[in-house]
Amino acid sequence: MLTYKLENCLVPIKVWGETINDFEEEARKQIENAASLPFVFHHVCLMPDGHIGYGAPIGGVLATKRAVVVNFVGVDIGCGMTFIGTDIPIEVLNKELDTHGTLLKGIIGNIKRNVPVGFEHHREKQSCTILDSAISEDNPIIMDHLLTSQIEKGYYQVGTLGGGNHFIELQVDENNNLGIMLHSGSRNFGKQICDYYNKLAKELNQQWFSSVDPKIDLAFLPLDSHHGNGYLTWMTLALEFAKANRAAMMHQCIHTVLNMVKKYTTLSNINLGEQIDIHHNYAAIENHFGENVIVHRKGAVKAVGTGIIPGSMGSKSYITVGLENPLSFKSCSHGAGRKMGRKHAREVLDLQAEQEKLSGILHNLTSIDKLDEAPGAYKDIDIVMENQKDLVSITKTLHPIAVIKG
Repeated sequence: MLTYKLENCLVPIKVWGETINDFEEEARKQIENAASLPFVFHHVCLMPDGHIGYGAPIGGVLATKRAVVVNFVGVDIGCGMTFIGTDIPIEVLNKELDTHGTLLKGIIGNIKRNVPVGFEHHREKQSCTILDSAISEDNPIIMDHLLTSQIEKGYYQVGTLGGGNHFIELQVDENNNLGIMLHSGSRNFGKQICDYYNKLAKELNQQWFSSVDPKIDLAFLPLDSHHGNGYLTWMTLALEFAKANRAAMMHQCIHTVLNMVKKYTTLSNINLGEQIDIHHNYAAIENHFGENVIVHRKGAVKAVGTGIIPGSMGSKSYITVGLENPLSFKSCSHGAGRKMGRKHAREVLDLQAEQEKLSGILHNLTSIDKLDEAPGAYKDIDIVMENQKDLVSITKTLHPIAVIKG
């Protein structure tokens, strides 16, 4: 962990990396901008997977006094991970089926047919108790708002993967048993909330003659204001929606795996592990260094209890336990982190070379336009984990055997 402070920064910057050059210059500028905010608390952090984001770096951790910064949560509010292990021996998935190839391939095909990916939504309204509760509670912040129309649209988005780096992955653990991991968030529902409140924050900051430079895209809302409370209310709803979204997809994945394994093998008594679910784009009121502050984690995870840190497509992922390091505001990385932008990856990476890195893994890296999610676009997960060994310890290592990328 490195610590430095620039003249224009109000607090120190703590970076989890071997050198400052592990991070893009623009990502460093973004975390330095955060360290210059008038309401920043104690210090700011950049996790080892840190890279450039919109306004704030992915992998950034910011604690503030009485203010919430919408862009330091981001557009995919509540984006996160979920994982569940099984005692299904991985070798049974190699069974050849008459119509589907291997059982593994059949399972992946079935999941693809039932979980919309990319910009696709469900054609029929889905059940979602989180959205039901938001309406039935008659919360004035929810009901009397321009965003209320997004709730109806949310019923068609729950249980959908999305695009970009969102994925469903079948994995094998150290005991050669099957695990299921997926990464997704609040879909367009969360984006609309971010866009609305970030635009509002910019307008209000201008009216208040705020000292926060609008060019750095870190407009804020006071926590004790009507608009600040409104954002936190909608953000919390998006967090719950994102968790429900992951739960719906995991339910579909488990249903598919259990039904097909029982149908095509002699296994009947299958045990499932405890499901883990975490999110990494959010803000929360927490106590650090003796004060109650708002901790923003954008592409960062709260390193308390059991966690999930995925690698890139084709690399290892980890189940971890958080070490609750106070210097990181009890945070850690949310994954491997990008080492190059999407456009740059499509321009410089070689499709065949990237496909070779995925040897033995079912995947959909089939064209140049998908190279932005290739293994070569991401940092080495082993180096990332080494650079945060004071933040988490590894309890389980997982290797991919099949990947569905949004």
